[in-house]
Amino acid sequence: MTLSLSEKKQLLPIDIDSVASLILASQKESGEIPWCIGEKTDPWDLVESAMGLSIGGYLLEAQKAFGWMAKMQLADGSWYVSYKDGVPDDTTRDTNMSSYIAVGVYHYYLITGDIRFLKNMWRTVASAINFALSLQAPGGQIYWAVSPENNVDTMALLTGSSSVYMSIKCALAIARQLGNDMPSWRRGLNRLEHAILNKPYSFNMTKSRYSMDWFYPILSGALTGEKARRRIERYWGKFVIEGQGVRCVSDQPWVTVAETCELALALSALGDVDRAETLFSWIQNKTNEDGSYWCGFTCPDMTIWPEDKSTWTNAVVLIAADALYHLTPASRMFNHQYWQGSEASPSP
Repeated sequence: MTLSLSEKKQLLPIDIDSVASLILASQKESGEIPWCIGEKTDPWDLVESAMGLSIGGYLLEAQKAFGWMAKMQLADGSWYVSYKDGVPDDTTRDTNMSSYIAVGVYHYYLITGDIRFLKNMWRTVASAINFALSLQAPGGQIYWAVSPENNVDTMALLTGSSSVYMSIKCALAIARQLGNDMPSWRRGLNRLEHAILNKPYSFNMTKSRYSMDWFYPILSGALTGEKARRRIERYWGKFVIEGQGVRCVSDQPWVTVAETCELALALSALGDVDRAETLFSWIQNKTNEDGSYWCGFTCPDMTIWPEDKSTWTNAVVLIAADALYHLTPASRMFNHQYWQGSEASPSP
């Protein structure tokens, strides 16, 4: 028997409606979604928040968020890294933040099947991916940003390049749905994958203290199978506090709900669903009175910090819940098997 979404919600360990409502309450009339009320907006976290709205059933509001993105896109396909009330705050242009629009657009399509939406967003997505690939280094890694003075910063981050990898995969899946062949994107994806798997020295902005550098190559699907499982085991003790969650930084006692959910997503993508569910269960008592989730907390004193109710944190809780409990057709989007030999596969 197939359960309806409302029936599934009653069986879940989280309150989907309360979590999605927090994002909705933070969204501006323009469609912009800041980190939290009164704070800045960045393109990556806005897209993540729009994905949360889609899972929560707020499809028109998610469309408004994507509409805001399309309106604010710069001529080169990028966005500034932060805005306040629609006004640029930091005019750095980041490849990872700019390319993530493809993930959000494909996510919305998987939920709705709305091909018209894909067509309307195609130019936005294509320009964003072209911007990111214009900053691909000879070694395949992605340079992280263009400065406000229009200088290319040739530092490359493993986390950021892994996220760009996921963005290019989604953009190629969109192109495939629209009948567009993008061979230069496939070549760029293959070069990036080779760098992630074989050229760790290419990522010259060292962030190995950060848990995202540990699991983002797996979350993005660049690293799969036995190699991915070995990577999980190798650094589990470095970043995971048993019964609590995932440290943001290995040598700090700060656990974040977002990193905990993203690791659960990576485990689920690998097929390690039992451990993903266990990890996800550890944050179920880390909620505010309104049902939204804390951003982070320190261990062992359990001090909530920061106290902001962040939209993107609550969005990734919804994305992880979807991956684990199959609330929408987008639940399979991070699953490695989905991308291997499926209609979404960007190969050859």
